[in-house]
Amino acid sequence: MSRTGLQLSGLALLLIVALVVCLSSHAVVAQVPLGALFGHANTVSSVAFSPDGKVLASGSYDSSIKLWDVASSQELRTLTGHADRVYSVAFSPDGRTLASGSWDKTIRLWDVATGHELRTLNGHEQCVFSVSFSPDGKTLASGSADRTLRLWDLSTGQELAFAWYTDWVRSVAFSAGGTVLASGSDDETVQLRVLPSLVVVRTLLVTFAGMTPGPSYTWTDPEGKTHVEYAPDAAFSFSRPADHADWVMSVGFSPDGKTVASGSWDGAVKLWNATRTELLRTLSGHTDWVSCVAFSSDGRVLASASADKTIKLWTVDTGKEICTLTGHANEVDCVAFSLDGKLLASGSGDGTVLLWDVGTIVKGR
Repeated sequence: MSRTGLQLSGLALLLIVALVVCLSSHAVVAQVPLGALFGHANTVSSVAFSPDGKVLASGSYDSSIKLWDVASSQELRTLTGHADRVYSVAFSPDGRTLASGSWDKTIRLWDVATGHELRTLNGHEQCVFSVSFSPDGKTLASGSADRTLRLWDLSTGQELAFAWYTDWVRSVAFSAGGTVLASGSDDETVQLRVLPSLVVVRTLLVTFAGMTPGPSYTWTDPEGKTHVEYAPDAAFSFSRPADHADWVMSVGFSPDGKTVASGSWDGAVKLWNATRTELLRTLSGHTDWVSCVAFSSDGRVLASASADKTIKLWTVDTGKEICTLTGHANEVDCVAFSLDGKLLASGSGDGTVLLWDVGTIVKGR
């Protein structure tokens, strides 16, 4: 898929007219983004907030990664090293390391404080579309056009395990407890794979139409709250008539691990029960393919980005649309919430990153 980025130059004093139409039972509210970040020379394909919310990372088709100070919207540094498009960026749980995946077939690890490259992970034979850190920061998952999902030991840089698919693997995401890995593929399926047993991951090559919830795992979040997460006892795909009708571009776990969201080239966003493989609901409204989905940190709101140049916010419990954010001049390729849920970042084929005050928008719906 080729996309044309909007070239930006000069002092970037471009006025972006953005309208946020938020429908509630009381009013229609108009609002503009909090800020626009200029600097990339091509499509911004991935954005990620650091865990403390102070730094935003953006990856671009211009082969670079930029780190931004969120408070001032100023560029901190540019990370260079990839030889082609950057498709995915992700912060480690402690915020000290950034991972990036690229069309150049490599994954690179960067020191956030200095911008220095720490290590290059080689093994994929085609473009790396997605990277995701495990909650404990010890493992990295990656999805690729070589039709594999791979796990990497970050202490050694060695590949731990891999699984074959029948088509490109577009997106990977860990559950909050780190026991399950979700993936979205051009084979039109969403799959869940059990962790941490590497032997099991290696043998999960067949997908199943159904499953029974497997063993439960107890884990504690940073605030000291205890959660119970149920894992399936084998990899499975949501292979029913309710499946996506085209490539699955993005997947994401809710913070409690009970729900998986998926966005597809078919223009639909779907919410799935992660333990019973049931389709909870389909969120309709986008008029073009959906490139990215992301849950807010409390799991109540889902954001979706689309080639129709919009971002939509949805209430997870009901599936109702909260509002549509417009402002990008080209397709929206990525979205990410800050950990406190107050900000949303979006990246686009127009080469810009926009910041949105979603905390106020959602509160006022």
